[in-house]
Amino acid sequence: MIFVTQMNMKKKLFLLLLLPILGLAQSENNSKPETQPFNNKSRLFKDWSISVGGGAAFMAHADLTSFYDGKIDWGWNGYVSLDKQISHVFGLSLLYTRGQTNQKAHLNDAAGVGHGYTKFNQLALLGDVNFSNLMRRTDNRSNFRWALHGYAGIGFVGYKTFLQDDAILSKWPMYIEQDFGIASISYIGGIGIKYNISRLLDVELRTLYLISGDEEFDGGGWTRNAVPGYNLINDSYTDNAWLVNLGVSFKLGKHPDHLRWVDPLQMAYVKADALEDKFKDFNVCEKGDNDNDGICDDWDRQLDTPAGARVDGAGVALDVDMDGVIDLYDKCVTIPGPIENNGCPVGKTTATVIPTKQASVDEINKSFNGIEFELNKDVIRNKSFSDLDHAAEIIKTLDSGNGFVVVGATDSRGSAAYNKKLSQDRANAVVAYLIGKGVSSSLLTAEGRGKDDLKYPECDPATKCPEWKNEANRRVFFVAK
Repeated sequence: MIFVTQMNMKKKLFLLLLLPILGLAQSENNSKPETQPFNNKSRLFKDWSISVGGGAAFMAHADLTSFYDGKIDWGWNGYVSLDKQISHVFGLSLLYTRGQTNQKAHLNDAAGVGHGYTKFNQLALLGDVNFSNLMRRTDNRSNFRWALHGYAGIGFVGYKTFLQDDAILSKWPMYIEQDFGIASISYIGGIGIKYNISRLLDVELRTLYLISGDEEFDGGGWTRNAVPGYNLINDSYTDNAWLVNLGVSFKLGKHPDHLRWVDPLQMAYVKADALEDKFKDFNVCEKGDNDNDGICDDWDRQLDTPAGARVDGAGVALDVDMDGVIDLYDKCVTIPGPIENNGCPVGKTTATVIPTKQASVDEINKSFNGIEFELNKDVIRNKSFSDLDHAAEIIKTLDSGNGFVVVGATDSRGSAAYNKKLSQDRANAVVAYLIGKGVSSSLLTAEGRGKDDLKYPECDPATKCPEWKNEANRRVFFVAK
């Protein structure tokens, strides 16, 4: 089974490497290359979302701050963003934020304590790095619902401030107003923790730091040396705000999964399968594959491999114990023996090593682990034929007794009636294939169990599990009668 999986991966890799050659060949023939428009039909995942949320806002690093005399002057903020996921690691957001900070400062004993607020609006282009996907091992199959995100961006900020100091009577209260413009460039960055609630919604706890680039953002004065001198309290030439938000993202599109929640290895398999479907009728073997062992005759070192025999990368039938009897005919696969004794040591008859019926069922089910069908159909994919051929050869060598039940099962998506019918049709398709390979029809019975026989029962509903568990629930397997 491991070998067959490796062969399928080799074919997919070959097809990936073949694409540039196909494009070059079309150009040399002066024919227009076949292309696919980049639109919604060509996408494999959702990649747009709209996010909204809100929370607290504080003037954090300034002359007047929200943290004064051991107390906190709470402010507020709200945001809305349009999010585009470029890859499973990186995305962009057009972010609009509106809010208000409240702040205080003690200038001196003569002036007293100044207090005020800043009402602000910011429009920013925000880069989004998914650190969880960036650091995730490609073979990680854990439940993928949490993700750590990092943000950084640039934008414009407009604001209006108010400052009042009751000890100063002239020129007070003071208002400062800054409109959007080239002089209002600001920066923003932070981190967030996202949780995947469902296929439609994410929730996120996020904290952002807004760098205004202005000395006046806290309302301390029009210039650094402006009377009465609030802007000299802190040596910084930029006043900055701290935002803490709780928000939700509405994922847009018809596809079941969003690109930000895709396992890198899963995405590679989906793309490879799509590529294989696109070229399923393309003949990559100039001289064909006459022995149907999955190795093109161009580089097959054994052109007459027996049907059902497993082969290595050069198309040579496997002989694990290297006794001259290939595994297909070897009755003692791991113990060397002469050809005249069917590959078993002298003194050990083949009768003593014939597997039990249950052991044979287990061996057949190993071959069935990789059986794949067309989406929502009972059509067996070509890549599964070699596994089914192997299963057929095992069945034909058995003392089968009452025979076997070929069971079809699905995941928990869809209605019970639909899943029952689909699983029955797929079981029927496997039985028909095996009969076509010489297995007696009296030995096989097809039974569709739909979602009543989940390999992973905890995956009901399917949204509770990662995709690899749902894929494992969509299966066909053997049961001894």
